[in-house]
Amino acid sequence: MDDFIFAYITAKDKEQALSIGKKLIEERLAGCVNILDNMLSIYKWEGKVCAENEAVLIAKTTSEKFSSLAARVKELHTYDCPCIAALPVINGNSQYLDWLSATIYGSEK
Repeated sequence: MDDFIFAYITAKDKEQALSIGKKLIEERLAGCVNILDNMLSIYKWEGKVCAENEAVLIAKTTSEKFSSLAARVKELHTYDCPCIAALPVINGNSQYLDWLSATIYGSEK
């Protein structure tokens, strides 16, 4: 069984998230990307507390693909320091995970 992860990524807005998400799918770095628009982020940057609306991408992929996915997101992103974090998938619907694997890798690895 593959080592599945959800890559949690933030983007400046829905348009940027959509652009990044489409590339990740086209390049088989993820099998599915969910976009949650208009999320409020509160963070400290360069000594200031900031509150900004962002979009969240949840890219469903494998541990094997994460390094390539993260590198590609950094290339496509406008942030100096984008949030890209891997969350392990402990268990899941085997039919869905089989589909995810086939979508990412095709019929063979």
